[in-house]
Amino acid sequence: MAEKDPSAARQDRAARVLAMQQAEKARGRRRVALLVAIPTVVVLAVAGTVAAVFLNRPAPPSLAAVQTYDYVGSQHSTEPQTYEENPPVGGPHNPVWLNCGVYDAPVPNENAVHSMEHGAVWITYRPDLAASEVDRLKEDVAGETYTVLSPYEGLPSPIVLSAWNHQLKIEKADDPRVDAFLEKYVQGAQTPEPGALCSNGTGTPTG
Repeated sequence: MAEKDPSAARQDRAARVLAMQQAEKARGRRRVALLVAIPTVVVLAVAGTVAAVFLNRPAPPSLAAVQTYDYVGSQHSTEPQTYEENPPVGGPHNPVWLNCGVYDAPVPNENAVHSMEHGAVWITYRPDLAASEVDRLKEDVAGETYTVLSPYEGLPSPIVLSAWNHQLKIEKADDPRVDAFLEKYVQGAQTPEPGALCSNGTGTPTG
């Protein structure tokens, strides 16, 4: 049998080496593509899940019914005041603020208005409001250091939420706008004196 030409043998080896190199490169490209594809799929899946959660999440309760006013702060007076709104949302007030917290009896308007000037939300309710409703309101303000909860005679609705220059009338304590109002207006942008105390003033809250 005739020996194979050395030149042809070298060419065969070179061809096999080239083929193996090309095959290895192809495998490497597939590995890279797979490594890129898997995280991409995971990211897309997570993004899809997050998007679905946001799309299915109920819209926040509207505060479009909040009435607004235009009182300026820092008007102190030791005289009794007559307010146009019931309960008041701003205007001249006593130099001493009301200590924030839960009250079982009506509180002085002039002191409560001063607390709203400091960023407090004042929640008032009719004295004949069901105990279960009052308990729900107490749950809403639990842990909030800038809220006042008190009964109030002659309210235009069973419950009224007031912040400086802002007021919302509601019928039921489980209205989702209660939490939305607190979130927006406790120490909110409307506050004339943000960061001022809501303690060391006057009044002894029961809770």
